[in-house]
Amino acid sequence: IKETTNNFYVEGSGTDVSAAANTGLKSVVSVYSYFTTTSTGGGIFFPQHPQEINYSSAGAGVVYTLEEDGSAYVVTNYHVVYDADSDTSDKISDEIYVFLYGMEYSQYGIPATYVGGSMNYDVAVLRIDKSDIVKTAAEKGTLCAVNFGDSDNVAVGQTAIAIGNPEGEGISVSSGIISVTSEDITMTAVDESSTVTMRVIRTDTAINSGNSGGGLFDTQGKLIGIVNAKMKTEKAENIAYAIPANLVKAVADNVVYFCSQSSNKTVMRPTLGITLQLQSVSTTLDSQGNIVVEEIMEVTEVSDSGAAKGALQAGDAIESVTIRGVTTKVTKSYHVSEALLYARPGDTVTLDVTRNGETQKVEITLSESSFSAY
Repeated sequence: IKETTNNFYVEGSGTDVSAAANTGLKSVVSVYSYFTTTSTGGGIFFPQHPQEINYSSAGAGVVYTLEEDGSAYVVTNYHVVYDADSDTSDKISDEIYVFLYGMEYSQYGIPATYVGGSMNYDVAVLRIDKSDIVKTAAEKGTLCAVNFGDSDNVAVGQTAIAIGNPEGEGISVSSGIISVTSEDITMTAVDESSTVTMRVIRTDTAINSGNSGGGLFDTQGKLIGIVNAKMKTEKAENIAYAIPANLVKAVADNVVYFCSQSSNKTVMRPTLGITLQLQSVSTTLDSQGNIVVEEIMEVTEVSDSGAAKGALQAGDAIESVTIRGVTTKVTKSYHVSEALLYARPGDTVTLDVTRNGETQKVEITLSESSFSAY
């Protein structure tokens, strides 16, 4: 560490939080969802006439893709556009507006429509159609599609920059570090009745209501997660969560494919019909000296009705999965299920497995019936 007249810096670190934050600001938007609910209060003896109550929620989102005519896809949290008390049939807001950084005034609201999403993944995709505001900002260079980083390569202790819309007061920036690179948390779903388990990154970055759907960035301004939750308890502080960017990208890609111009509005994922369990786990060091946890996943059961029947066997250890020309080395329990989000009906999934001490390739062809809503 070298000392300068005004501050401290790490020589050769190549990190610049301000530059990274300004890069991230180009792809983050604030999101406002408006709802209506009908109240029939008053009780049995003094009933009231039904009353419509209008209310809204605030969050954020990141620009997933951007087109030359000002059209765009925006990724946010499912719970930003969903409310269990909404009068809409699917509980999704039918009046959503997004605002660009620095232009958060009513006259600059950009209408967006819900494309699809998943309560289980807490990811939703919105569509903006031919917005002059978006087109102009893109031409000026103040708006661009987000640059995805590889969330599988985040390291404990690295800087994490959150950009969102805390308390609905406009887009702002906070920073901290990565506390846990990947973990599962279980919580009550946004429908207020279901229970969901989500894979998340843990961070100590300051997160508040309204940050939901906003980006978690690294020091190159690359997206490493979508902020979606924080722990509220008197027993712990500075524990917040983000959906890993690799998972966000897989879900968003899935939604755009299966939900655009379709009555389907949810994620469609194939089921192989297998049960996996941890065979062994080990730790190694990567090229930067970071500790990396590697798991070996073993097939324990193959369903008689699943797509993997006759292809996989109990005892197979899965080394990699290849879908649509992309190979994922399986070193974590979630790699197989998340890779399957990129599969489409008619695709052939190729698995490299170790069986009886030998490595061999297994091919599984997916039919329409292999897919189910998730």
